Amino acid sequence: MPVIIPKGLPAEKVLSQENIFTMNDQRATTQDIRPLEVGILNLMPTKEITEIQLLRRLSNTPLQINIDLVRTESYESKNTDKSHLKRFYKTFSQIKNKKYDAFIITGAPVENLDYDDILYWDELKEILDYTERNVFSAMFICWASQAALYHYYGVKKYNSDKKIFGVFDYSPLADSPLTRGFDDVFFVPQSRHTYNLASDLNGIEELEVLADNPETGLNIAATKDCRFIFVSGHWEYDFDTLHLEYLRDLNKGLPIDPPINYYRNDDSQNEIIVKWRSHGNLFFSNWLNYCVYQETPYNIDDIGIRV
Repeated sequence: MPVIIPKGLPAEKVLSQENIFTMNDQRATTQDIRPLEVGILNLMPTKEITEIQLLRRLSNTPLQINIDLVRTESYESKNTDKSHLKRFYKTFSQIKNKKYDAFIITGAPVENLDYDDILYWDELKEILDYTERNVFSAMFICWASQAALYHYYGVKKYNSDKKIFGVFDYSPLADSPLTRGFDDVFFVPQSRHTYNLASDLNGIEELEVLADNPETGLNIAATKDCRFIFVSGHWEYDFDTLHLEYLRDLNKGLPIDPPINYYRNDDSQNEIIVKWRSHGNLFFSNWLNYCVYQETPYNIDDIGIRV
């Protein structure tokens, strides 16, 4: 089944070329079924790239999904054309009275800042509170997972001595619908300067640690009912995203090592070896199928605060 996107969204052409089934919102209104309502608060500076990456992952199910792209009002992106934001994005004030079956909040390049120093922190706290009351299942990615763990549970983040950068291996640590069908070892791209410790979640009864690695810190945690899902890595990344980030940091003169376990033989002159795509697709499919579609109320207005 298709992902429903705004008519004319640039991602539509790219996804069509990849044989990913999308449907514009005008055509979808003629179908007599209720699609899942999914919101994406896109905090990344490269918004169009992130749109495509997430829509790829959301498209790999037989479910029909209606997408709302959301942006902050208290901070306007300097890296995305204003006409794109105006045409395809909604502000929080425009969606705050709406219910969602699922909601994604992306990472953002603000991890080295204290939360209170982030220009849109007050607005993000309001959105996180909204999510708790109006979203059936929410996924927080990379920095957003750290921010959400801090906001909801007071879990602090730590600075890494050097950038956590590359493709790292994990093993499932608990039985969860999110990791159903996973192999004993799976891989996730990571790109960040801060991390959470799984041990800091000890004593938070409603949270489960699903994947952890001493090199990267916490990778996946979730509430036992899968209403909140915290993912430190980037299963949505394209094959060359880490490569482009590496070149960007080199060009800026930043101290950066090549992403580990990414190039063949860890040589940046060699080809990239993709190890995360299948498990990334499975993770998003498991989330939408087991944690959202099979559990969310048919009457979306029945979604309420987590208990």
